[in-house]
Amino acid sequence: MAILTALHHVTRYRYDRPIRLGAQVIRLRPAVHSRTKVPSYSLVVTPEPHFLNWQQDAQGNWLARLVFPEPTTEFSVTVDLIAEMATVNPFDFFFEPWAEVLPWSYRPDERFDLSPYLTPLSDDSPELDRFVASLSVNGKRTIDFLVELNQRLQQDIRYLIRMEPGVQPPEVTLANRSGSCRDSGWLMVEVLRRMGFAARFVSGYLIQLKPDLRALDGPAGTDKDFTDLHAWCECYVPGAGWIGFDPTSGLMAGEGHIPLAATPHFRTAAPIEGMVEPANVTFEFDMSVTRVAEVPRVTRPFDDEAWEALDRLGEAVDRDLIANDVRLTMGGEPTFVSIDDYQGEEWNTAAVGPMKRGLADVLIRRLRETFAPNGLLHYGQGKWYPGETLPRWAFALYWRRDGESLWQDSKLIASETKGRTATIDDAGLLIDELSERLGV
Repeated sequence: MAILTALHHVTRYRYDRPIRLGAQVIRLRPAVHSRTKVPSYSLVVTPEPHFLNWQQDAQGNWLARLVFPEPTTEFSVTVDLIAEMATVNPFDFFFEPWAEVLPWSYRPDERFDLSPYLTPLSDDSPELDRFVASLSVNGKRTIDFLVELNQRLQQDIRYLIRMEPGVQPPEVTLANRSGSCRDSGWLMVEVLRRMGFAARFVSGYLIQLKPDLRALDGPAGTDKDFTDLHAWCECYVPGAGWIGFDPTSGLMAGEGHIPLAATPHFRTAAPIEGMVEPANVTFEFDMSVTRVAEVPRVTRPFDDEAWEALDRLGEAVDRDLIANDVRLTMGGEPTFVSIDDYQGEEWNTAAVGPMKRGLADVLIRRLRETFAPNGLLHYGQGKWYPGETLPRWAFALYWRRDGESLWQDSKLIASETKGRTATIDDAGLLIDELSERLGV
């Protein structure tokens, strides 16, 4: 069940005089490994004229390379895209059996392919060395270690908005115990590489939608729909491939994380990169996300106006059916789920359970009292499904439309929940009496 969202992103530079732009590289197109579907994408660049060539870098990320033949007083980039915000299970993967518990090593062919992502790039860092030394891995499940590391960085590093260009060295981020999303993402990359994991830096869009209901525990979420440029980390584990971790939130990457560039070094993941002539410049940046379409759901059902429209449509359909003498009936096997233990196996995956038959008995008797006080209750065999050793049981209620009684005393039908005193001998007496009266 997806919520269609429209993301709008504008970056604009205005110069105090006409200047020449060097070739500009724009990394603002969703990467091929994005788990969030993007059915529509648009990139608009000014000034015109310009020459645009779509390329893929050495890691397979999309980049637009633009060449501008004329001087300009403005350079702007506008991205519009539609994202299908369908829930993503971040744990939807399997590790290779030999990579489920630490320690383990990449196979030789994997190590060759992953070599750019295995080499730590930070200078000697006592702070980083101490942090890595504090991590315990032997005998720990791989996924547990990765999740705990992600959460620890979120708890240890205070998030702040840092307008300075570039990324802090991990030494500085650990010493200050603070940093932007790109600083935390790069810190996690360097920690994982020192632990023997292949890791890469990811820049992308983050879309956060206001939750339908406030969470009873855990993160409360945003109080309004929100989007921004963001950065996180991806780790490669055999069998699962690249897994996204967001140390800013302590969560794994989900449907709101739309990767734009995943690279061995943060320098090659910059959203916009290029040379310009010296000039005074003003900078504008704007991002917004709008819900385009969303289907009703349990946590956000139809509003009153929609319900009224549905009711009017239903009445119109009923009038057409009556006018054309079309008669409808509901199937005789309505399915119900107990309100007392609706998450139990017998109401979800199991055919029977300890409560189902007793509650079915209570329900069929209540239906008899409401619809057919003189109706006949029948407890018998239901459908026999392929692959099952025995047929299902079924409770049925029968009555006459003219109101003529089929059964008067419901107490003569034994309850499924109360103790029974009848014996096999009693059953024999009953069948003998029936046989004699019927003459069979």
